[in-house]
Parts: sequence; structure tokens; C-alpha cells
Amino acid sequence: QVELVESGGGSVQPGGSLRLSCAASGYTFSTYCMGWFRQAPGKEREGVAAIESDGGTTYADSVKGRFTISKDNAKNTLYLQMNSLKPEDTAMYYCAAYPSSYVASPLEQYEYNYWGQGTQVTVSS
Repeated sequence: QVELVESGGGSVQPGGSLRLSCAASGYTFSTYCMGWFRQAPGKEREGVAAIESDGGTTYADSVKGRFTISKDNAKNTLYLQMNSLKPEDTAMYYCAAYPSSYVASPLEQYEYNYWGQGTQVTVSS
């Protein structure tokens, strides 16, 4: 079965960086679309970044220029490099997978079939 396991979260000061990882198993990683989502307390889950099987990427406006999504098909791992972190980036971060090479709405959670358990990111001074 499909399994997604996130890691790399933690506490960081504003302006700092973190790299999240999502280890995938149980399917052909290279053929799926993958996404990162986040949910802050009291808020709805929102799409942060997505990457299609061919490497095409999509970012939320709030993270453009600061976050970079990437993947290593040989390692079945998805990454999210987060730079210039802000307190408003504080949230639980989830990776998700959609079983197709293309997704119509890459930052919409309803598109994704499989989810990890999440990793907490806290940005605070």
C-alpha cells in the first residue's frame, strides 16, 4: 500500500531555513504528482507547492521565491526546501500523492488520494 512519511520539521527563528523530506513507498513514485500542504491551528489546510511527474512545479503565492519543491525518483523522496521562513509559515506540513502524471488543480487537497502524517514546522523568535 501507499505510504508517505514526512520528516525534517522543527523549530527555527524567522529568516531561517528547513528542508522537509517525504519518503514514499508502495507505488511507482516517478509517475505520480506530489504535493506539500500545510495546516495552521484554526485554519484550513492549504496547498503550498506541487510537482508533476515531468518536474513541472506550482507554488502558492505566499511561498514563491522562498520555497522550492523537488524530488529524487531514485530515492522515492519528495523535498521542500524552505528559506526565509516567517512566523506565518508555522503549521503542520503534509505531503500528498496523486496517482497520475498530471493533476488539474495541483494545490487543491481534494485532488490527492494519499497523505502522510505530517511534520510540525514552528517559526518563532
